[in-house]
Amino acid sequence: MPTTITALTKINIIYGLKFLILLTLATFAPLLGIHSQWLTGPIVNVALILAVYLIGVRPAILIGILPSTIALSAGLLPAPLAPMIPFIILGNTLMILTVDWFKNENAYWSGIIFGAAGKFCLLFFTSNLVIHLLIQPVLAPAVSQMMSWPQFVTAILGGIIARAVLKIGKINYVKN
Repeated sequence: MPTTITALTKINIIYGLKFLILLTLATFAPLLGIHSQWLTGPIVNVALILAVYLIGVRPAILIGILPSTIALSAGLLPAPLAPMIPFIILGNTLMILTVDWFKNENAYWSGIIFGAAGKFCLLFFTSNLVIHLLIQPVLAPAVSQMMSWPQFVTAILGGIIARAVLKIGKINYVKN
């Protein structure tokens, strides 16, 4: 009996491929071997923002959980940053939800700016709390620096790159 691919099956396959590509992008960014927040940050943020626009908010949140967890388990995230992982995940989720809230052609930049600002504020304030409670004083300045303004800048850079991808590809966003 011949197998036919229905339109719904084709849509599910495309959706699944988009999810896998974005998950791979976000997951392997920390594994590239270049341990630079300025490279991995924008790549992960591009994947998160594109996920919101291409496959929806729930899969985007799932994608936002994995990069930090994998980076820690692969030994790429310094062990003293381990207490920050739940807050990094919350920061990613806050950015995803904010981008989704503003998800339309006229409010793209509002979503990116407010999402980046929310992520930055959450990570900045929680990192200061975690630093004083759990992190050795010698490492505190480096952790504080990583969780401060670079979070805002890398999220904005991710937004710029994601916007270019959406425009060049003439990609319409998915409605949740």
